[in-house]
Amino acid sequence: MAKSIDGKLELLTDKNSLLALIDYQPTMFKGVASGDKSIIKQAAIGAAKAASILGIPVVLSAINPNNNGLFISEIASLFPGQEVFARKVPGFDAFEDEATWNAVKKPGKENGCFRAVDQHVLCFYSAHGLNEDLEVYGLVDAAGDSTPDAHKYGIERMLQAGVIPLTLEALVSEWMHDWANPKAGDLVKEIYSKYGAMIGLR
Repeated sequence: MAKSIDGKLELLTDKNSLLALIDYQPTMFKGVASGDKSIIKQAAIGAAKAASILGIPVVLSAINPNNNGLFISEIASLFPGQEVFARKVPGFDAFEDEATWNAVKKPGKENGCFRAVDQHVLCFYSAHGLNEDLEVYGLVDAAGDSTPDAHKYGIERMLQAGVIPLTLEALVSEWMHDWANPKAGDLVKEIYSKYGAMIGLR
């Protein structure tokens, strides 16, 4: 779709979005000490469920699953039959992996909402997406880091690069757009009701 004069003013929809979830694996959660791991996990699951309900494309990518464990089943099970890309490039930038990047770079999907367990890792592939002319949104409540400062400055670095921050509530609200959406009831049941109290949704 055509971009507005300022892409940051264009709301996310189920037609212009893609959700990339990176490295949601058991071992990766162990290194998070900047916040409540259960909140981080539930925010990621909530985003995945919303994407599933609304038919938004989702890309799942994992690093070294033999050592770090499989992508968490709470998310992977929402997309039966979909491949979780086990990256062949062992770097911080998930998009240097050809299979992961080819899945992200879909025609007509100019807005990417990217999320990883580790905030500092997000900076790598967010910059990659920006350099490839994607509009990149970071789901800030679905990630943490090794320390509060690492998380804080990881977000600041991300913002300096041009990533647009948002929370799960904002993401779902933009995707849904209004209460007349025919999927609103499913979103209330599966997202707001189940995860609302934990992640601050009303």
